[in-house]
Amino acid sequence: MSKIKMGWAKVDITPNEKIGLSGQFYERVSDVVESRLYVTAFALESGNDQMILVSCDIAVVAQNLNRMVKEKLEDKLPISTDKVILSAIHTHTSYVYQQKRTLPSAIDYLETVLPEDMAYVSKTTGEKYMDPVDALNFLADKITEAVLLAWENRKEGYYQCAFGRAAVGMCRRVSYDDGSARMWGETNLANFDALEGGNDSGIELIYTFDKDKNLNGVIANIACPAQVVEQRSFISSDYWGKVRENLAKHFGKDIFVLGLCSAAGDQCPRDLVRWVEPETPVDDPNIYHLYPVERRADPSMFDISGLKVVGKRISNEIISVLEELDLSNMKDEGVLIHEKVDMVFPLRKVTIKEYEDAVSKIEEYIANNRGKHANFADNARLYVYSGIVDRYLLQQKVNTFKEEIHIIRFDDIAIASNPFELFLDYGNQIRARSKAKQTFLIQLACGAGGYLPTEKAEKGSHYSAYVSSGTTGHVGGNLLVRETLERINNKF
Repeated sequence: MSKIKMGWAKVDITPNEKIGLSGQFYERVSDVVESRLYVTAFALESGNDQMILVSCDIAVVAQNLNRMVKEKLEDKLPISTDKVILSAIHTHTSYVYQQKRTLPSAIDYLETVLPEDMAYVSKTTGEKYMDPVDALNFLADKITEAVLLAWENRKEGYYQCAFGRAAVGMCRRVSYDDGSARMWGETNLANFDALEGGNDSGIELIYTFDKDKNLNGVIANIACPAQVVEQRSFISSDYWGKVRENLAKHFGKDIFVLGLCSAAGDQCPRDLVRWVEPETPVDDPNIYHLYPVERRADPSMFDISGLKVVGKRISNEIISVLEELDLSNMKDEGVLIHEKVDMVFPLRKVTIKEYEDAVSKIEEYIANNRGKHANFADNARLYVYSGIVDRYLLQQKVNTFKEEIHIIRFDDIAIASNPFELFLDYGNQIRARSKAKQTFLIQLACGAGGYLPTEKAEKGSHYSAYVSSGTTGHVGGNLLVRETLERINNKF
């Protein structure tokens, strides 16, 4: 084994002007800054191999952003850009930037068929905010800066892996007795059957220390996107902002915190059984519950009160686990094997009947709404149908597509990335069958492949399981599990 070198960097990406906020069907423009946005990077070198993990306080790292950063690094980073893994915490209160993904989106089709007198009207028409192209260039520059700084800051040091638990992520899809499912579905109904999936309270942890064995950083892998205040109109790094604040108070302002979102496509910070209404209204029609009951439970997980609770749970656990660790087991060496794979996935297809039914639904909408401009609510209602038509047209030309994944062995742990909002069941399958002592999973990394639902979710349908919600389906999910496991286990 070889001595390791580690480097940390944190670059502030909080805008000085208003920005469009990404992550909902309805448009929002930022008003104030609730918590600052950062790009945090961790560089690791051992022997002849390297790894640079990057966590960005944005919703997704789209394919064009991933490509731009690696192009900018090409002549500046002395190692292969294949060693860089860019990921997002999936906050919905960060930049709208120009995105180009592997496959066209459903909205592209809808825009082509709406008559001129029904053209889509944005909720933010007339408001001034950062141009999405400028936002893309800004983010690419800042992420590049963070990667280079982390690499330049490499020094010998120590690390220790650990494990903790905190109740953060919970299933956000509700199953009913007719086999259907709904994201954010109401549970206090006679037809409620079960939450569709489970949850994972585990936190995979790596603590890093300088050569004098002083703590200087924490890597935390949690199966929950940063989506407490996803409906709001302020800039926020969501619960990771609170985690950073709390750990800075405890350990000092120089502590680095790198948050990684594990497989969590069907997870959220909300308990749908003990549903607590938002403190103030939100625009998402799926959030409206007909029969809300006041519960003694968590505070609203749509508001800052919920942010504080989640941030405290995570930071308290990180502190508590460290206090219980036997720090005589710190290591300053370890095997590092980093493999980047361009993996081929099958395109999720639709049937001719599904296509014809979807065209009929869109034509019906146009006939009944002539002269009425489409808005975000119309877009949300038509999303499933436009996505089906879009996919039908695409599948006449494309059968498969490529996405970038990374498989890493570091000492006795494995790290595996994917570009999807990966449903938890797939992550559980990988962890349970991995030969590594501990397995870190990073979703929404090096691309934005959309949701990757299970077969059960596809049958239940609704948002996150629609064809328009992602690029591949359960066949691709099973393939990802097999490929990831084979490549992890071959390294042990």
